[in-house]
Amino acid sequence: MNDTNDANKKFQKELNSGTAALVLLSILSRAGEPMYGYRISKFMEVDDAKVPMMKQGALYPVLRSLEGSGLLESHVDPSVSGPPRRYYTITESGLETLKNWKHIWDQTKAFVDEILKGKSDV
Repeated sequence: MNDTNDANKKFQKELNSGTAALVLLSILSRAGEPMYGYRISKFMEVDDAKVPMMKQGALYPVLRSLEGSGLLESHVDPSVSGPPRRYYTITESGLETLKNWKHIWDQTKAFVDEILKGKSDV
């Protein structure tokens, strides 16, 4: 039982790391305004998920990585109720990358779905 749980956790972690950047770019492309990390994380919550798709602490390294790649920009604004907040916006390069990644995602999803449904003969 423990080996199964460990394997499930490992698979979920690897799957999440591969999709996190795509999800973040998608959220920010539809935001219409700069967003800070906690607010972004609220868009990623799924009510019926037994396992969170991404823990809030894992969100920030991905945001920094996307910014370092030029796909996001950020600025810091003071907050009345706490520490300053870093707000993120998607760049033109980020929008173009998102378009490309969506295409790759669609191809990958179709391939995996076909294999899992057993439509391809082995």
